[in-house]
Amino acid sequence: MSTFPRTVAAPDSPGTVSARRASPAARRAALLAGVALMGLLTACNNGTPQGSPKTLPGTAGPASGGPSTKAGSTPAASPVASTPAKKTGTGTGTGKGSASATATAGGAAASGRCHTSELRASVGRNDPGAGQENFPVVLTNKSGRTCTVRGYPGAAFVDASGKQLGPDPQRSPGTPTTIVLAPGRSAWSGLTFSNPEISGANTATPASLIVTPPDELDSLTVAWTQGKVPVSGNASSVRLTVLSPGTAP
Repeated sequence: MSTFPRTVAAPDSPGTVSARRASPAARRAALLAGVALMGLLTACNNGTPQGSPKTLPGTAGPASGGPSTKAGSTPAASPVASTPAKKTGTGTGTGKGSASATATAGGAAASGRCHTSELRASVGRNDPGAGQENFPVVLTNKSGRTCTVRGYPGAAFVDASGKQLGPDPQRSPGTPTTIVLAPGRSAWSGLTFSNPEISGANTATPASLIVTPPDELDSLTVAWTQGKVPVSGNASSVRLTVLSPGTAP
């Protein structure tokens, strides 16, 4: 009987394990290691690629070195030069709360109140009416500068010795205005009283009328040539009106 030569398998190399001899535990460990490696590779492949960060709608762009911008806000717009708005509908005139009207006599700019030494006083002609005697008391600017008067003058009748006759005149209702007096220009105030022959008031004949300009202490003396005036008794009141531009009504 023929004898075939026997082939003997070489033993496994040291440090290795034959696949067919691997135990179930070793195969399970190798399988788990493979699964873990595949998961790591999948996570890397699904990551956001390198590049600029995304900007979501409604948010500011990424900050670049400055303070971060809160989500939902918009970057401030660059300042733009603007033209100042023109004011309209303002000014003085007839509107409420406007400055007092200024009556001008001469049309020049004023440089302060008229002082007594710059004025001359006179009494105009009588303009009687309805039992009343009406005299314009006139203040004229005799200086070389433009000045102003405003309100009521003071007045008093006096005898030859300078003694006052009757009470101070009363003020008739009126609205004071600032009157600008250029050199040579005038303002007047009405001095009125009831005719003594009609009213029956006690009378006296003054020698002079003392006139004090508004806001002044010094007075001007005007000779009185108009006869008797009421000084006491019935309807003896003498009145003065507020100053107006000119020399007479």
